[in-house]
Amino acid sequence: ATPLLSLKQGYSPLAVGMLMALFALTQVFLALPAGRYADRHGLRRPVGFSVIAATLGAGLAVAFPVFPVLCLAALLTGGATGSAAIALQRHVGRTARDATELKQMFSWFSIGPAISNFLGPLTAGVLIDHVGGFFGGQPGDLIGYRSAFLLMALLPLGSWLWIRGTPVLSIAVATQPGSRRAWDLLRDPMMRRLLLVNWFLSSCWDVHTFVLPILGHERGFSASVIGMLLGSFAVAATLVRLIMPWLAAHLREWVVISSAMLLTGVLFAVYPFMPTAWSMGVCSVLLGLVLGSVQPMIMS
Repeated sequence: ATPLLSLKQGYSPLAVGMLMALFALTQVFLALPAGRYADRHGLRRPVGFSVIAATLGAGLAVAFPVFPVLCLAALLTGGATGSAAIALQRHVGRTARDATELKQMFSWFSIGPAISNFLGPLTAGVLIDHVGGFFGGQPGDLIGYRSAFLLMALLPLGSWLWIRGTPVLSIAVATQPGSRRAWDLLRDPMMRRLLLVNWFLSSCWDVHTFVLPILGHERGFSASVIGMLLGSFAVAATLVRLIMPWLAAHLREWVVISSAMLLTGVLFAVYPFMPTAWSMGVCSVLLGLVLGSVQPMIMS
């Protein structure tokens, strides 16, 4: 909703790219503090604060759907999503009993964001296109965008309702103060390589999310069609993650990740030349299959 509204208001692709980057900016600075906070307090408290920030951010976009407020909403919702994901990943990782179960559990865990990436854009696109006309306005008017932001403000509250009954794990005992730092991980050559690959492939996912609305807007696609294209990407990522528990038991991580890097490069090379929504949809599905297989392997 935010890139489409910004383009509708006349902002350039550069401005939209900066707006989309703000969703990740807070996570850059919050990642290490959020991890330490989750170590001290477990699952519920970090997720609770994340729910408050996400609801506040999306709520501000409902009340003031202008570009500066959308930037603030991106900072709040992006930081909330990243902090909650760290707490959830820690919780999931601590419940695994062996390496195979760890890969399987992260495969199941990663289905959640994939489903969200389907429901969010598709539902937002339908609301943007149809709610305005229902209330006497025009399809794609500000009422539609406000309704999409309102739905996104309510969804985190559902997350909190579900997580309240999650069993509490014992809090990890901290090491001696100052004896270990997160930056010490960068001294490990294999960890540096893993981080680099993760950055490359995660950025490919985000580039697709950023470029697709711009391409669709330039070609006159409706918000529903753009949401459906983003949704098809997410459905493919979900489907491949459903079979990841089986693949995890039969394939090495480096085989999956190396293949994903090669195929992603090929698909990005041909994607801009796809002239119709159907052909772009095929590329979206293939990209979803490829990139959806990576995160569980990276995490394990």
